[in-house]
Amino acid sequence: MVNEPVTTRYYNFVVDELSGAPDGVEKRMLVVNGLFPGPTIEANTGDRIIVNVTNNMVNATTVHWHGLYQNGTNYYDGSDAVTQCGIPPGEWMLYNFTVDDYMGSTWWHAHTETQYTDGIVGALIVHSKEEDVPTYDEDLVLQLSDLYHGFSPDILEYYFTPGGIDGTPGNEPVPDGGTINGVGQYGSYNSSFFNVTLEPNKTYRLRLVNTGSFVAMDFSVDNHVLTVIEADGTAVEPFQVSSVSLAVAQRYSVLLTTNQTADAYWMRAALDQTAFTYNNPGVQVEIRGVVRYGVNDDAMPDIALLDNPPNLPSGSPGSMDTSQLVPVGGGPAPEPDLNVYFEISMQYPDGADYYSHYLAFINSTSWAPLNGTSSLFSHLGSHTPTGSADIDNSQLLTTINEISTVELIIDNLDDGDHPFHLHGYKFWVLGGGSGRYQGQSVNNTAPMLRDTTVIPEYSWVILRFVADNPGYWPFHCHIQWHMAAGMLFQFNVLPSKSAEFDIPQYMIDQCSR
Repeated sequence: MVNEPVTTRYYNFVVDELSGAPDGVEKRMLVVNGLFPGPTIEANTGDRIIVNVTNNMVNATTVHWHGLYQNGTNYYDGSDAVTQCGIPPGEWMLYNFTVDDYMGSTWWHAHTETQYTDGIVGALIVHSKEEDVPTYDEDLVLQLSDLYHGFSPDILEYYFTPGGIDGTPGNEPVPDGGTINGVGQYGSYNSSFFNVTLEPNKTYRLRLVNTGSFVAMDFSVDNHVLTVIEADGTAVEPFQVSSVSLAVAQRYSVLLTTNQTADAYWMRAALDQTAFTYNNPGVQVEIRGVVRYGVNDDAMPDIALLDNPPNLPSGSPGSMDTSQLVPVGGGPAPEPDLNVYFEISMQYPDGADYYSHYLAFINSTSWAPLNGTSSLFSHLGSHTPTGSADIDNSQLLTTINEISTVELIIDNLDDGDHPFHLHGYKFWVLGGGSGRYQGQSVNNTAPMLRDTTVIPEYSWVILRFVADNPGYWPFHCHIQWHMAAGMLFQFNVLPSKSAEFDIPQYMIDQCSR
């Protein structure tokens, strides 16, 4: 595919509510084209992608193309109440954009309320001859996800239980299990596994994506060392690991070489239990799949190894540490022109009591979606000077009127980790540490460049990016319950340019329906 000329690639998405049983337990789902996960989009850098989305659900929806820059097409970013209004029930919308300058592994998902928790997700792979990664023989996309048996609006209501789940405000709902490419196991309900037959003595690029809602997933393959070569669309200097932990919305590519004894082996995707704040009886904490080579297509690994994974030989590499990530050809990030400081917290609003929602705040603002419009359509804050402002007590907006290098200094005052994603950009991760930021030095030799990073509990992080892509770009925690609680703010970049966007009129008209 990578050798094909630049072209336009067409997709039709039909979004429905259906019943499904990914891990054997029947549940309500929201899916695209009757599939979970939905269709994989593949393209080459420079291609145009046109996706016609028809909404057959009872609620409005949007689709976000995670990690893509959408330079000049901010209105196709798919962020409800930020870059568009939702596609009304029974209506359609055409997303039409190019994938200039992007290459690597990413995904698409609903960006309205908590809909993607219920299944509106899929992989998006962008190939390029210019991607500086080692050679390999074939690709395999593996979408890893936590899974809830309940319907996400009901789970969100449970999250907002007065006084909190199990009596502690802010306790996140603990998942019931998980899936690998849409297949999981829950107790005795399901004995199916996602499985794939490979060829011996070949090198496969496993494109790992955490499409979940809450917890990190730890991926490994029994008896095999993995070589990390990409993170969030950035090629990295290769290094070997025994396992890879992916926070929600992160992606990694690893190389798997089929050079062990011809057999079937367990793949494992373990839920990060350190995020659990109460006991959920019966939770399936490790999801299994099967990879085999040199044996029959129905060969299965030894069942005795399910709960007793074999150890790698002495001297083998350990689990991935993100400090090992070095971008290929990386160098120092440019020096900042603008510094922006944020505090992350979770608390009751001022004057609220035990029966109120326990909300997420960035500085003193808890985000709530606009009604009947979007930030882009209403030109929110476009006539304000460069800097941050709280608009209507629900929209924290940093306006950047000139191309600038922006440094984000973030203090996490919460007792939980937060995987933050910036739309429309990648950022350099310059450093972080425990406690508050108090002028600590950072390493700007070759910082990692990515679009989703974890801000650990009670810690500080410094990020930097070049604000040159016009539009309204959310920066938010990707844990669905936290975003629903308000953990989002927006960059309004180059408003004089976004005011010139040629936005289709029907998109604006959909705001009134």
